[in-house]
Amino acid sequence: MSLSEPRDAATVAVVRDTASGVGSVMEVLMLRRRPSSAFAGGAYVFPGGAVDPSDRDAGMTSLSAGRDDREASRLLAVDSGGLGYFVAAIRECFEEAGLLFAGGAGGLVSFTDPGLRARFTQHRSTLNSGATTLAAICRAEGLLLAVDRLRYFSHWVTPAGAPRRYDTRFFVGLVPEGQAALHDDAEVVASEWLVPSEALERHRAGELDLMFPTIKHLESFSGFSSAHELWSTATADVPTIEPRISVDGPVVRILLPGEPGFEQATGLPDGMEFPERPIGLRRG
Repeated sequence: MSLSEPRDAATVAVVRDTASGVGSVMEVLMLRRRPSSAFAGGAYVFPGGAVDPSDRDAGMTSLSAGRDDREASRLLAVDSGGLGYFVAAIRECFEEAGLLFAGGAGGLVSFTDPGLRARFTQHRSTLNSGATTLAAICRAEGLLLAVDRLRYFSHWVTPAGAPRRYDTRFFVGLVPEGQAALHDDAEVVASEWLVPSEALERHRAGELDLMFPTIKHLESFSGFSSAHELWSTATADVPTIEPRISVDGPVVRILLPGEPGFEQATGLPDGMEFPERPIGLRRG
Protein backbone atom coordinates (compact mmCIF):
# COMPACT_ATOMS: atom_id res chain seq x y z
CA MET A 1 0.00 0.00 0.00
CA SER A 2 1.40 3.40 -0.96
CA LEU A 3 1.60 6.23 1.54
CA SER A 4 -1.11 8.08 -0.36
CA GLU A 5 -3.58 5.17 -0.38
CA PRO A 6 -6.06 5.35 2.51
CA ARG A 7 -5.99 2.50 5.01
CA ASP A 8 -9.31 0.94 6.03
CA ALA A 9 -10.37 1.98 9.53
CA ALA A 10 -13.39 1.84 11.82
CA THR A 11 -14.57 4.04 14.68
CA VAL A 12 -17.51 3.73 17.07
CA ALA A 13 -19.08 6.63 18.95
CA VAL A 14 -20.44 5.08 22.15
CA VAL A 15 -23.34 7.10 23.56
CA ARG A 16 -25.57 7.02 26.63
CA ASP A 17 -28.38 8.98 28.24
CA THR A 18 -27.60 10.41 31.67
CA ALA A 19 -29.99 11.99 34.18
CA SER A 20 -29.63 15.73 34.63
CA GLY A 21 -31.49 18.52 36.35
CA VAL A 22 -33.73 18.97 33.31
CA GLY A 23 -34.43 15.29 32.64
CA SER A 24 -31.69 13.53 30.72
CA VAL A 25 -28.87 14.43 28.35
CA MET A 26 -26.96 12.44 25.78
CA GLU A 27 -23.26 11.90 26.39
CA VAL A 28 -20.60 10.45 24.11
CA LEU A 29 -17.46 8.66 25.24
CA MET A 30 -14.30 10.58 24.36
CA LEU A 31 -10.77 9.18 24.70
CA ARG A 32 -7.60 11.28 24.83
CA ARG A 33 -4.78 9.88 22.76
CA ARG A 34 -1.33 9.80 24.28
CA PRO A 35 0.37 13.16 23.50
CA SER A 36 3.42 11.36 22.10
CA SER A 37 1.34 9.39 19.58
CA ALA A 38 2.47 9.80 15.98
CA PHE A 39 -1.14 10.33 14.89
CA ALA A 40 -3.52 12.77 16.61
CA GLY A 41 -1.34 12.99 19.70
CA GLY A 42 -3.24 14.57 22.61
CA ALA A 43 -6.52 14.77 20.72
CA TYR A 44 -9.85 13.52 22.08
CA VAL A 45 -11.33 10.90 19.77
CA PHE A 46 -13.88 8.09 19.63
CA PRO A 47 -12.59 4.52 20.08
CA GLY A 48 -11.28 3.19 16.79
CA GLY A 49 -8.37 2.34 14.56
CA ALA A 50 -7.20 0.52 11.46
CA VAL A 51 -8.85 -2.68 10.26
CA ASP A 52 -6.44 -5.56 10.93
CA PRO A 53 -6.18 -8.71 8.80
CA SER A 54 -7.56 -10.73 11.74
CA ASP A 55 -10.74 -8.63 11.64
CA ARG A 56 -11.42 -10.02 8.18
CA ASP A 57 -10.60 -13.64 8.99
CA ALA A 58 -13.24 -15.93 7.49
CA GLY A 59 -13.88 -17.41 10.92
CA MET A 60 -15.28 -14.13 12.22
CA THR A 61 -18.56 -14.77 10.40
CA SER A 62 -19.35 -17.72 12.69
CA LEU A 63 -18.49 -15.54 15.70
CA SER A 64 -20.76 -12.65 14.69
CA ALA A 65 -24.47 -12.25 15.35
CA GLY A 66 -27.09 -10.25 13.51
CA ARG A 67 -25.14 -9.56 10.34
CA ASP A 68 -22.91 -11.63 8.03
CA ASP A 69 -20.27 -10.36 5.61
CA ARG A 70 -22.70 -10.22 2.72
CA GLU A 71 -25.14 -8.01 4.63
CA ALA A 72 -22.36 -5.88 6.15
CA SER A 73 -20.79 -5.37 2.73
CA ARG A 74 -24.14 -4.38 1.22
CA LEU A 75 -24.69 -1.88 4.04
CA LEU A 76 -21.25 -0.32 3.56
CA ALA A 77 -21.44 -0.47 -0.26
CA VAL A 78 -18.33 -2.61 -0.70
CA ASP A 79 -17.96 -5.79 -2.73
CA SER A 80 -16.81 -7.89 0.23
CA GLY A 81 -15.06 -7.61 3.59
CA GLY A 82 -17.65 -5.29 5.13
CA LEU A 83 -17.94 -7.37 8.28
CA GLY A 84 -14.30 -6.60 9.05
CA TYR A 85 -15.14 -2.94 9.69
CA PHE A 86 -17.70 -3.92 12.34
CA VAL A 87 -15.29 -6.39 13.92
CA ALA A 88 -12.52 -3.79 13.99
CA ALA A 89 -14.79 -1.25 15.68
CA ILE A 90 -15.75 -3.79 18.37
CA ARG A 91 -12.14 -4.88 18.90
CA GLU A 92 -10.79 -1.34 19.14
CA CYS A 93 -13.55 -0.35 21.55
CA PHE A 94 -12.67 -3.25 23.85
CA GLU A 95 -8.93 -2.60 23.58
CA GLU A 96 -9.08 1.15 24.15
CA ALA A 97 -12.18 1.63 26.31
CA GLY A 98 -12.90 -1.76 27.88
CA LEU A 99 -16.42 -1.92 26.41
CA LEU A 100 -17.29 -5.16 24.64
CA PHE A 101 -20.17 -5.46 22.18
CA ALA A 102 -20.52 -9.22 22.50
CA GLY A 103 -22.86 -11.62 24.22
CA GLY A 104 -25.31 -14.49 23.81
CA ALA A 105 -28.98 -15.30 23.97
CA GLY A 106 -29.36 -13.32 27.20
CA GLY A 107 -27.97 -10.10 25.72
CA LEU A 108 -24.60 -8.40 25.89
CA VAL A 109 -22.10 -9.63 28.44
CA SER A 110 -22.24 -7.77 31.78
CA PHE A 111 -19.22 -7.15 33.98
CA THR A 112 -21.14 -6.52 37.21
CA ASP A 113 -19.84 -9.80 38.68
CA PRO A 114 -16.34 -9.06 40.11
CA GLY A 115 -14.93 -12.43 39.03
CA LEU A 116 -16.15 -12.06 35.47
CA ARG A 117 -14.94 -8.47 35.33
CA ALA A 118 -11.48 -9.56 36.47
CA ARG A 119 -11.39 -12.30 33.85
CA PHE A 120 -12.28 -9.92 31.03
CA THR A 121 -9.79 -7.37 32.33
CA GLN A 122 -7.15 -10.05 31.82
CA HIS A 123 -8.56 -10.86 28.37
CA ARG A 124 -8.25 -7.21 27.44
CA SER A 125 -4.66 -7.05 28.67
CA THR A 126 -3.60 -10.09 26.65
CA LEU A 127 -5.44 -8.79 23.61
CA ASN A 128 -3.63 -5.45 23.83
CA SER A 129 -0.28 -7.23 24.20
CA GLY A 130 -0.93 -9.31 21.10
CA ALA A 131 -0.89 -12.57 23.07
CA THR A 132 -4.45 -13.45 22.06
CA THR A 133 -7.12 -12.47 19.54
CA LEU A 134 -10.69 -11.30 19.82
CA ALA A 135 -11.79 -14.52 18.13
CA ALA A 136 -9.99 -16.60 20.76
CA ILE A 137 -11.66 -14.64 23.56
CA CYS A 138 -15.09 -15.16 22.02
CA ARG A 139 -14.50 -18.89 21.65
CA ALA A 140 -13.21 -19.24 25.20
CA GLU A 141 -16.18 -17.36 26.67
CA GLY A 142 -18.87 -18.65 24.31
CA LEU A 143 -19.64 -15.16 22.98
CA LEU A 144 -20.77 -13.79 19.65
CA LEU A 145 -19.88 -10.29 18.46
CA ALA A 146 -23.02 -8.16 18.47
CA VAL A 147 -22.37 -6.47 15.14
CA ASP A 148 -26.06 -5.57 14.88
CA ARG A 149 -25.64 -3.34 17.94
CA LEU A 150 -23.51 -0.96 15.87
CA ARG A 151 -25.34 1.37 13.51
CA TYR A 152 -23.54 2.74 10.45
CA PHE A 153 -23.40 6.53 10.66
CA SER A 154 -20.84 8.04 8.28
CA HIS A 155 -17.97 7.40 5.87
CA TRP A 156 -14.95 9.72 5.82
CA VAL A 157 -11.76 9.58 3.77
CA THR A 158 -8.71 11.56 4.88
CA PRO A 159 -7.85 14.37 2.41
CA ALA A 160 -5.16 13.72 -0.20
CA GLY A 161 -1.86 15.17 0.95
CA ALA A 162 -2.09 13.99 4.56
CA PRO A 163 0.86 11.80 5.63
CA ARG A 164 -1.53 9.21 7.08
CA ARG A 165 -4.77 8.59 5.24
CA TYR A 166 -7.70 6.50 6.41
CA ASP A 167 -10.88 5.27 4.77
CA THR A 168 -12.99 5.28 7.92
CA ARG A 169 -16.45 3.94 8.66
CA PHE A 170 -18.05 5.59 11.70
CA PHE A 171 -20.57 3.65 13.76
CA VAL A 172 -22.80 4.52 16.72
CA GLY A 173 -23.36 2.15 19.65
CA LEU A 174 -25.37 2.42 22.87
CA VAL A 175 -23.16 1.73 25.89
CA PRO A 176 -23.61 -1.92 26.98
CA GLU A 177 -25.45 -2.28 30.28
CA GLY A 178 -23.33 -3.58 33.14
CA GLN A 179 -20.10 -2.32 31.61
CA ALA A 180 -18.00 0.72 32.53
CA ALA A 181 -15.61 2.49 30.21
CA LEU A 182 -11.97 2.66 31.24
CA HIS A 183 -9.15 3.87 28.99
CA ASP A 184 -6.24 1.48 28.43
CA ASP A 185 -3.59 3.96 29.68
CA ALA A 186 -1.44 3.00 26.70
CA GLU A 187 -2.76 4.37 23.40
CA VAL A 188 -5.25 6.52 25.30
CA VAL A 189 -4.51 8.21 28.62
CA ALA A 190 -7.86 9.70 29.66
CA SER A 191 -11.56 9.16 29.08
CA GLU A 192 -14.62 11.35 29.62
CA TRP A 193 -18.35 11.16 28.98
CA LEU A 194 -19.24 14.50 27.41
CA VAL A 195 -22.37 16.18 26.12
CA PRO A 196 -21.53 16.90 22.44
CA SER A 197 -22.30 20.63 22.70
CA GLU A 198 -20.15 20.95 25.83
CA ALA A 199 -17.26 19.16 24.14
CA LEU A 200 -17.46 21.66 21.27
CA GLU A 201 -17.56 24.58 23.71
CA ARG A 202 -14.47 23.28 25.51
CA HIS A 203 -12.74 22.88 22.16
CA ARG A 204 -13.50 26.49 21.21
CA ALA A 205 -12.15 27.55 24.61
CA GLY A 206 -8.89 25.73 23.92
CA GLU A 207 -9.49 23.11 26.62
CA LEU A 208 -10.11 20.12 24.38
CA ASP A 209 -8.10 19.21 21.29
CA LEU A 210 -10.37 17.78 18.56
CA MET A 211 -9.68 16.61 15.04
CA PHE A 212 -11.79 17.97 12.19
CA PRO A 213 -13.93 14.81 11.64
CA THR A 214 -14.57 14.58 15.40
CA ILE A 215 -15.79 18.19 15.41
CA LYS A 216 -18.18 17.53 12.56
CA HIS A 217 -19.56 14.40 14.20
CA LEU A 218 -20.10 16.18 17.52
CA GLU A 219 -21.94 18.91 15.64
CA SER A 220 -24.18 16.26 14.08
CA PHE A 221 -24.77 14.54 17.42
CA SER A 222 -25.84 17.84 18.99
CA GLY A 223 -29.00 17.74 16.90
CA PHE A 224 -30.33 14.64 18.67
CA SER A 225 -32.26 14.70 21.93
CA SER A 226 -31.22 11.25 23.16
CA ALA A 227 -28.71 8.48 22.62
CA HIS A 228 -31.42 6.10 21.48
CA GLU A 229 -32.72 8.64 18.96
CA LEU A 230 -29.22 9.01 17.50
CA TRP A 231 -28.69 5.24 17.39
CA SER A 232 -32.10 4.64 15.84
CA THR A 233 -31.63 7.36 13.21
CA ALA A 234 -28.30 6.05 11.91
CA THR A 235 -29.03 4.90 8.39
CA ALA A 236 -27.59 2.90 5.53
CA ASP A 237 -27.92 5.91 3.22
CA VAL A 238 -24.42 7.18 3.95
CA PRO A 239 -22.48 9.34 1.45
CA THR A 240 -18.70 9.28 1.27
CA ILE A 241 -17.14 12.49 2.57
CA GLU A 242 -13.64 13.26 1.34
CA PRO A 243 -12.59 16.79 2.31
CA ARG A 244 -10.01 18.75 0.32
CA ILE A 245 -7.09 20.86 1.41
CA SER A 246 -6.98 24.54 0.50
CA VAL A 247 -3.91 26.70 1.05
CA ASP A 248 -4.04 30.48 1.26
CA GLY A 249 -0.61 31.75 2.24
CA PRO A 250 0.16 30.34 5.72
CA VAL A 251 -3.45 29.22 6.27
CA VAL A 252 -4.34 25.59 5.56
CA ARG A 253 -8.06 24.88 5.46
CA ILE A 254 -10.07 21.70 5.30
CA LEU A 255 -13.09 22.14 3.02
CA LEU A 256 -16.12 19.89 2.76
CA PRO A 257 -18.03 19.14 -0.46
CA GLY A 258 -20.38 22.00 -1.25
CA GLU A 259 -18.41 24.64 0.64
CA PRO A 260 -17.02 27.68 -1.20
CA GLY A 261 -13.65 26.90 -2.75
CA PHE A 262 -14.01 23.10 -2.55
CA GLU A 263 -13.97 22.52 -6.30
CA GLN A 264 -10.96 24.81 -6.73
CA ALA A 265 -8.94 23.30 -3.85
CA THR A 266 -5.74 21.82 -5.24
CA GLY A 267 -4.19 20.47 -2.05
CA LEU A 268 -0.72 21.14 -0.66
CA PRO A 269 1.96 22.57 -2.95
CA ASP A 270 4.89 20.27 -3.67
CA GLY A 271 7.29 20.20 -0.75
CA MET A 272 4.86 21.72 1.75
CA GLU A 273 4.51 19.63 4.90
CA PHE A 274 0.99 18.74 6.03
CA PRO A 275 0.40 20.40 9.43
CA GLU A 276 -0.58 18.23 12.39
CA ARG A 277 -3.58 20.51 12.94
CA PRO A 278 -4.68 22.50 9.88
CA ILE A 279 -5.60 26.04 10.89
CA GLY A 280 -8.33 28.30 9.67
CA LEU A 281 -10.88 25.46 9.66
CA ARG A 282 -13.98 26.43 7.77
CA ARG A 283 -17.07 25.42 9.71
CA GLY A 284 -19.99 24.00 7.76
